[in-house]
Amino acid sequence: MESVLRGAAIYVFLLVIMRISGKRSFAEITTFDFVLLLVIGETTQQALLGEDFSLTNAFIVIATLVGIDIALSLWKQRSKSFARLLEGRPLVLVADGELLKDRMDEVRVDVDDILAAGRELQGLERLDQIKYAVLERNGGISIIPRER
Repeated sequence: MESVLRGAAIYVFLLVIMRISGKRSFAEITTFDFVLLLVIGETTQQALLGEDFSLTNAFIVIATLVGIDIALSLWKQRSKSFARLLEGRPLVLVADGELLKDRMDEVRVDVDDILAAGRELQGLERLDQIKYAVLERNGGISIIPRER
């Protein structure tokens, strides 16, 4: 039973930490972010297993984590408000070529991130070519170009 409680506690803690860290945290990962993710993974492994490194304990912990994940995904399907709580909602960062700086600051996205998405997704070169830039729930930036 201790393994199940450990697994549930770690899952909830990581869910909260990832939600607080923001959408962009792992969408475009830097080298430092990757190293941090590895350290988090190792620390999590130690916390999940404690002193019991048996296969049985590992199976229990894995089953607990997967079970919680399945339960949350089913709950998100049934409740839009719960889904918004866990995943947020899309956020417009550029409207008619104008930066919405307060929103950008809130989610820690700068103009270079938006311009990079414009170049990669639409081949756009300037901010005035962007009608809307939207930070999606998955952390990616969608670009809707102006009519030409």
